[in-house]
Amino acid sequence: MTDSDKRHFTRRLIARLSQLRRFGLVAALLAVIAFFAAFAPGFARPGNVADVLLNNFALLTIAALGMTLAVSLGAVDLSLGTSIDVASLVFVLLCAHQTNVALAALGGLAAAFVTGALNAVLVARIGIAPFLATLGTLFIGQTVQQLATDGGQPVYLLNVAVPPLFGALAHGEIAHIPVPLWIVGGLALALHVVLSHSVFGRQIAALGAQPGVARYSGLPVPAIVSVTFIASALLYGVVGLLLSSTVKAYVPQAGNGYLMNAIGATFIGTTLSASGRANVAGTLLGVLLLSLVANGLLLIGWNFYWQQVATGVVIFLVLGISFARREARHA
Repeated sequence: MTDSDKRHFTRRLIARLSQLRRFGLVAALLAVIAFFAAFAPGFARPGNVADVLLNNFALLTIAALGMTLAVSLGAVDLSLGTSIDVASLVFVLLCAHQTNVALAALGGLAAAFVTGALNAVLVARIGIAPFLATLGTLFIGQTVQQLATDGGQPVYLLNVAVPPLFGALAHGEIAHIPVPLWIVGGLALALHVVLSHSVFGRQIAALGAQPGVARYSGLPVPAIVSVTFIASALLYGVVGLLLSSTVKAYVPQAGNGYLMNAIGATFIGTTLSASGRANVAGTLLGVLLLSLVANGLLLIGWNFYWQQVATGVVIFLVLGISFARREARHA
Protein backbone atom coordinates (compact mmCIF):
# COMPACT_ATOMS: atom_id res chain seq x y z
CA MET A 1 0.00 0.00 0.00
CA THR A 2 1.44 3.36 -1.05
CA ASP A 3 1.60 6.42 1.17
CA SER A 4 -1.20 7.98 -0.86
CA ASP A 5 -3.37 4.89 -0.32
CA LYS A 6 -2.63 4.96 3.41
CA ARG A 7 -3.64 8.60 3.66
CA HIS A 8 -6.81 7.93 1.68
CA PHE A 9 -7.65 4.97 3.92
CA THR A 10 -7.04 7.04 7.05
CA ARG A 11 -9.31 9.85 5.81
CA ARG A 12 -12.08 7.36 5.03
CA LEU A 13 -11.66 5.72 8.44
CA ILE A 14 -11.89 9.09 10.20
CA ALA A 15 -15.02 9.98 8.21
CA ARG A 16 -16.64 6.66 9.09
CA LEU A 17 -15.76 6.99 12.76
CA SER A 18 -17.05 10.54 12.77
CA GLN A 19 -20.41 9.37 11.47
CA LEU A 20 -20.43 6.45 13.91
CA ARG A 21 -19.56 8.77 16.75
CA ARG A 22 -22.44 11.10 16.02
CA PHE A 23 -25.03 8.39 15.40
CA GLY A 24 -23.61 5.73 17.71
CA LEU A 25 -25.80 6.95 20.57
CA VAL A 26 -28.98 6.62 18.50
CA ALA A 27 -27.86 3.20 17.27
CA ALA A 28 -27.11 2.07 20.82
CA LEU A 29 -30.53 3.28 21.97
CA LEU A 30 -32.32 1.41 19.18
CA ALA A 31 -30.27 -1.74 19.87
CA VAL A 32 -31.16 -1.61 23.58
CA ILE A 33 -34.86 -1.18 22.80
CA ALA A 34 -34.82 -4.08 20.32
CA PHE A 35 -32.92 -6.37 22.70
CA PHE A 36 -35.14 -5.82 25.72
CA ALA A 37 -38.33 -5.86 23.65
CA ALA A 38 -37.32 -9.38 22.59
CA PHE A 39 -35.94 -10.75 25.87
CA ALA A 40 -37.40 -8.72 28.78
CA PRO A 41 -41.00 -9.75 29.65
CA GLY A 42 -43.33 -6.78 29.51
CA PHE A 43 -40.67 -4.29 28.44
CA ALA A 44 -42.71 -2.92 25.52
CA ARG A 45 -45.98 -2.66 27.45
CA PRO A 46 -47.36 0.90 27.50
CA GLY A 47 -47.59 0.75 31.28
CA ASN A 48 -43.92 -0.12 31.60
CA VAL A 49 -42.89 2.59 29.14
CA ALA A 50 -44.92 5.14 31.12
CA ASP A 51 -43.33 3.94 34.34
CA VAL A 52 -39.84 4.36 32.87
CA LEU A 53 -40.57 7.88 31.66
CA LEU A 54 -42.13 9.00 34.93
CA ASN A 55 -40.05 7.21 37.58
CA ASN A 56 -36.67 6.62 35.89
CA PHE A 57 -36.40 9.27 33.20
CA ALA A 58 -37.96 12.48 34.54
CA LEU A 59 -35.96 13.16 37.71
CA LEU A 60 -32.67 11.93 36.30
CA THR A 61 -33.17 14.12 33.23
CA ILE A 62 -33.56 17.29 35.27
CA ALA A 63 -30.47 16.38 37.31
CA ALA A 64 -28.54 15.66 34.11
CA LEU A 65 -29.63 19.00 32.61
CA GLY A 66 -28.00 20.73 35.56
CA MET A 67 -24.87 18.64 35.03
CA THR A 68 -24.96 19.57 31.33
CA LEU A 69 -24.63 23.21 32.31
CA ALA A 70 -21.64 22.44 34.53
CA VAL A 71 -19.93 20.25 31.93
CA SER A 72 -20.47 22.93 29.28
CA LEU A 73 -18.45 25.19 31.56
CA GLY A 74 -15.69 22.57 31.76
CA ALA A 75 -16.58 21.39 35.27
CA VAL A 76 -18.17 18.40 36.99
CA ASP A 77 -20.53 19.37 39.81
CA LEU A 78 -20.14 16.83 42.62
CA SER A 79 -22.55 18.77 44.84
CA LEU A 80 -25.54 17.64 42.76
CA GLY A 81 -26.78 15.32 45.50
CA THR A 82 -26.37 17.99 48.18
CA SER A 83 -28.52 20.47 46.26
CA ILE A 84 -31.21 17.84 45.75
CA ASP A 85 -31.18 16.82 49.39
CA VAL A 86 -31.21 20.27 50.98
CA ALA A 87 -34.05 21.35 48.69
CA SER A 88 -35.99 18.23 49.66
CA LEU A 89 -35.27 18.71 53.36
CA VAL A 90 -36.35 22.35 53.51
CA PHE A 91 -39.41 21.68 51.36
CA VAL A 92 -40.57 18.80 53.57
CA LEU A 93 -39.84 20.59 56.86
CA LEU A 94 -41.82 23.64 55.76
CA CYS A 95 -44.73 21.49 54.59
CA ALA A 96 -44.61 19.62 57.91
CA HIS A 97 -45.22 22.98 59.61
CA GLN A 98 -48.24 23.65 57.40
CA THR A 99 -46.50 26.24 55.24
CA ASN A 100 -48.16 27.06 51.93
CA VAL A 101 -46.86 24.57 49.33
CA ALA A 102 -45.77 27.29 46.91
CA LEU A 103 -43.83 29.08 49.63
CA ALA A 104 -42.35 25.78 50.80
CA ALA A 105 -41.22 25.07 47.24
CA LEU A 106 -39.58 28.48 47.06
CA GLY A 107 -37.87 27.70 50.35
CA GLY A 108 -36.52 24.44 48.93
CA LEU A 109 -35.23 26.20 45.83
CA ALA A 110 -33.66 28.88 48.04
CA ALA A 111 -31.75 26.14 49.88
CA ALA A 112 -30.47 24.80 46.55
CA PHE A 113 -29.57 28.36 45.56
CA VAL A 114 -27.35 28.59 48.64
CA THR A 115 -25.36 25.52 47.59
CA GLY A 116 -24.93 26.93 44.10
CA ALA A 117 -23.88 30.30 45.51
CA LEU A 118 -21.32 28.58 47.74
CA ASN A 119 -19.87 26.83 44.70
CA ALA A 120 -19.84 30.15 42.84
CA VAL A 121 -17.90 31.88 45.61
CA LEU A 122 -15.39 29.04 45.95
CA VAL A 123 -14.74 28.76 42.19
CA ALA A 124 -15.30 32.27 40.80
CA ARG A 125 -14.10 34.40 43.69
CA ILE A 126 -11.56 32.30 45.59
CA GLY A 127 -10.28 30.37 42.58
CA ILE A 128 -10.65 26.80 43.86
CA ALA A 129 -10.87 24.13 41.17
CA PRO A 130 -14.52 23.14 40.50
CA PHE A 131 -13.91 19.49 41.39
CA LEU A 132 -12.53 20.37 44.83
CA ALA A 133 -15.01 23.18 45.44
CA THR A 134 -18.07 21.06 44.71
CA LEU A 135 -16.59 18.17 46.68
CA GLY A 136 -16.28 20.49 49.67
CA THR A 137 -19.87 21.66 49.22
CA LEU A 138 -20.96 18.02 49.14
CA PHE A 139 -19.35 17.33 52.53
CA ILE A 140 -20.66 20.55 54.06
CA GLY A 141 -24.17 19.77 52.81
CA GLN A 142 -24.08 16.26 54.24
CA THR A 143 -23.03 17.60 57.63
CA VAL A 144 -25.79 20.24 57.62
CA GLN A 145 -28.38 17.59 56.83
CA GLN A 146 -27.17 15.34 59.64
CA LEU A 147 -27.26 18.20 62.14
CA ALA A 148 -30.76 19.21 61.03
CA THR A 149 -32.21 15.68 61.20
CA ASP A 150 -30.67 14.21 64.36
CA GLY A 151 -27.92 12.33 62.58
CA GLY A 152 -29.63 11.81 59.25
CA GLN A 153 -33.12 10.60 60.11
CA PRO A 154 -35.82 10.59 57.40
CA VAL A 155 -38.60 13.15 57.68
CA TYR A 156 -42.01 11.71 56.76
CA LEU A 157 -45.24 13.49 55.94
CA LEU A 158 -47.43 10.42 56.26
CA ASN A 159 -49.36 11.83 59.23
CA VAL A 160 -49.38 15.41 58.03
CA ALA A 161 -52.36 16.86 56.16
CA VAL A 162 -50.61 18.34 53.15
CA PRO A 163 -52.58 20.18 50.43
CA PRO A 164 -53.31 18.39 47.11
CA LEU A 165 -50.79 20.65 45.38
CA PHE A 166 -47.97 18.85 47.20
CA GLY A 167 -48.76 15.50 45.62
CA ALA A 168 -49.71 17.09 42.30
CA LEU A 169 -46.07 18.01 41.66
CA ALA A 170 -45.19 14.36 41.12
CA HIS A 171 -48.54 12.69 40.49
CA GLY A 172 -50.68 15.35 38.81
CA GLU A 173 -51.50 15.53 35.11
CA ILE A 174 -52.08 18.32 32.61
CA ALA A 175 -53.84 17.27 29.40
CA HIS A 176 -53.30 13.63 30.45
CA ILE A 177 -49.53 14.13 30.57
CA PRO A 178 -47.82 13.82 33.98
CA VAL A 179 -46.64 17.12 35.48
CA PRO A 180 -42.99 15.95 35.82
CA LEU A 181 -42.81 15.39 32.05
CA TRP A 182 -44.15 18.90 31.44
CA ILE A 183 -41.44 20.21 33.75
CA VAL A 184 -38.79 18.17 31.94
CA GLY A 185 -39.95 19.46 28.56
CA GLY A 186 -40.03 23.08 29.68
CA LEU A 187 -36.62 22.97 31.35
CA ALA A 188 -35.01 21.08 28.45
CA LEU A 189 -36.35 23.57 25.91
CA ALA A 190 -35.25 26.55 27.98
CA LEU A 191 -31.75 25.14 28.50
CA HIS A 192 -31.41 24.29 24.80
CA VAL A 193 -32.29 27.86 23.87
CA VAL A 194 -29.80 29.23 26.40
CA LEU A 195 -26.90 26.98 25.38
CA SER A 196 -27.46 27.04 21.61
CA HIS A 197 -29.10 30.36 20.83
CA SER A 198 -27.95 32.95 23.35
CA VAL A 199 -24.90 35.06 24.00
CA PHE A 200 -24.61 33.58 27.47
CA GLY A 201 -24.57 30.06 26.01
CA ARG A 202 -21.76 31.00 23.65
CA GLN A 203 -19.84 32.49 26.56
CA ILE A 204 -20.22 29.27 28.56
CA ALA A 205 -19.03 27.23 25.56
CA ALA A 206 -16.03 29.52 25.05
CA LEU A 207 -15.05 29.31 28.70
CA GLY A 208 -15.46 25.54 28.70
CA ALA A 209 -13.47 25.00 25.49
CA GLN A 210 -10.63 27.51 25.97
CA PRO A 211 -10.68 28.98 29.47
CA GLY A 212 -7.35 30.77 29.03
CA VAL A 213 -8.43 32.52 25.85
CA ALA A 214 -11.84 33.38 27.34
CA ARG A 215 -10.23 35.02 30.35
CA TYR A 216 -7.99 37.23 28.22
CA SER A 217 -10.74 38.11 25.75
CA GLY A 218 -12.60 40.28 28.23
CA LEU A 219 -15.44 37.89 29.11
CA PRO A 220 -16.94 38.42 32.59
CA VAL A 221 -15.66 35.05 33.77
CA PRO A 222 -16.65 35.31 37.47
CA ALA A 223 -20.21 36.25 36.52
CA ILE A 224 -20.49 33.43 33.97
CA VAL A 225 -19.18 30.85 36.43
CA SER A 226 -21.42 32.10 39.23
CA VAL A 227 -24.63 32.11 37.17
CA THR A 228 -23.86 28.66 35.77
CA PHE A 229 -23.31 27.02 39.16
CA ILE A 230 -26.37 28.69 40.65
CA ALA A 231 -28.56 27.69 37.68
CA SER A 232 -27.31 24.10 37.95
CA ALA A 233 -28.12 24.05 41.67
CA LEU A 234 -31.63 25.35 41.03
CA LEU A 235 -32.23 22.55 38.52
CA TYR A 236 -31.07 20.04 41.13
CA GLY A 237 -33.43 21.74 43.57
CA VAL A 238 -36.35 21.01 41.27
CA VAL A 239 -35.39 17.32 41.48
CA GLY A 240 -35.50 17.60 45.27
CA LEU A 241 -39.03 19.02 45.19
CA LEU A 242 -40.30 16.33 42.83
CA LEU A 243 -38.57 13.60 44.81
CA SER A 244 -40.21 14.79 48.03
CA SER A 245 -43.59 14.90 46.34
CA THR A 246 -43.09 11.39 44.98
CA VAL A 247 -42.21 9.67 48.28
CA LYS A 248 -43.94 12.18 50.61
CA ALA A 249 -40.76 12.42 52.67
CA TYR A 250 -37.18 13.61 52.91
CA VAL A 251 -34.79 10.67 52.53
CA PRO A 252 -31.21 11.42 53.66
CA GLN A 253 -28.54 11.23 50.95
CA ALA A 254 -31.10 10.22 48.30
CA GLY A 255 -29.76 12.87 45.94
CA ASN A 256 -26.35 11.22 45.69
CA GLY A 257 -28.00 8.33 43.89
CA TYR A 258 -28.43 10.59 40.85
CA LEU A 259 -24.84 11.81 40.67
CA MET A 260 -23.04 9.12 38.68
CA ASN A 261 -25.89 8.51 36.23
CA ALA A 262 -26.22 12.26 35.61
CA ILE A 263 -22.51 12.48 34.86
CA GLY A 264 -22.66 9.37 32.66
CA ALA A 265 -25.71 10.56 30.72
CA THR A 266 -24.17 13.97 30.12
CA PHE A 267 -20.90 12.60 28.78
CA ILE A 268 -22.72 10.00 26.69
CA GLY A 269 -24.68 12.90 25.23
CA THR A 270 -21.49 14.65 24.11
CA THR A 271 -21.09 11.96 21.43
CA LEU A 272 -24.11 13.43 19.64
CA SER A 273 -22.24 16.69 19.08
CA ALA A 274 -19.76 17.04 16.23
CA SER A 275 -17.55 19.11 18.54
CA GLY A 276 -17.92 16.76 21.51
CA ARG A 277 -19.68 19.36 23.65
CA ALA A 278 -22.40 18.78 26.20
CA ASN A 279 -25.81 19.38 24.67
CA VAL A 280 -29.43 19.02 25.71
CA ALA A 281 -30.53 16.58 22.99
CA GLY A 282 -27.60 14.27 23.69
CA THR A 283 -28.22 14.40 27.43
CA LEU A 284 -31.88 13.47 26.94
CA LEU A 285 -30.90 10.47 24.82
CA GLY A 286 -28.20 9.53 27.32
CA VAL A 287 -30.68 9.54 30.19
CA LEU A 288 -33.18 7.55 28.14
CA LEU A 289 -30.50 4.98 27.29
CA LEU A 290 -29.48 4.50 30.93
CA SER A 291 -33.11 4.41 32.10
CA LEU A 292 -34.07 1.74 29.57
CA VAL A 293 -31.02 -0.37 30.40
CA ALA A 294 -31.84 -0.26 34.12
CA ASN A 295 -35.50 -1.09 33.52
CA GLY A 296 -34.77 -3.89 31.04
CA LEU A 297 -32.24 -5.57 33.32
CA LEU A 298 -34.70 -5.34 36.22
CA LEU A 299 -37.35 -7.11 34.14
CA ILE A 300 -34.87 -9.79 33.12
CA GLY A 301 -34.12 -10.37 36.79
CA TRP A 302 -30.66 -8.90 37.29
CA ASN A 303 -30.05 -7.42 40.71
CA PHE A 304 -29.03 -3.83 41.35
CA TYR A 305 -25.29 -4.50 41.45
CA TRP A 306 -25.21 -6.18 38.05
CA GLN A 307 -27.34 -3.37 36.69
CA GLN A 308 -24.61 -0.95 37.73
CA VAL A 309 -22.00 -3.10 35.96
CA ALA A 310 -24.09 -3.15 32.78
CA THR A 311 -24.60 0.62 32.95
CA GLY A 312 -20.84 1.09 33.20
CA VAL A 313 -20.30 -1.17 30.18
CA VAL A 314 -22.83 0.83 28.13
CA ILE A 315 -21.07 4.07 29.05
CA PHE A 316 -17.69 2.61 28.07
CA LEU A 317 -19.01 1.36 24.73
CA VAL A 318 -20.63 4.64 23.72
CA LEU A 319 -17.73 6.81 24.87
CA GLY A 320 -15.27 4.36 23.30
CA ILE A 321 -16.57 5.36 19.89
CA SER A 322 -15.64 8.96 20.59
CA PHE A 323 -12.18 7.97 21.84
CA ALA A 324 -11.52 5.78 18.80
CA ARG A 325 -12.42 8.65 16.49
CA ARG A 326 -10.02 11.01 18.24
CA GLU A 327 -7.21 8.44 18.11
CA ALA A 328 -7.79 7.87 14.40
CA ARG A 329 -7.71 11.61 13.76
CA HIS A 330 -4.41 11.98 15.64
CA ALA A 331 -2.97 9.06 13.69
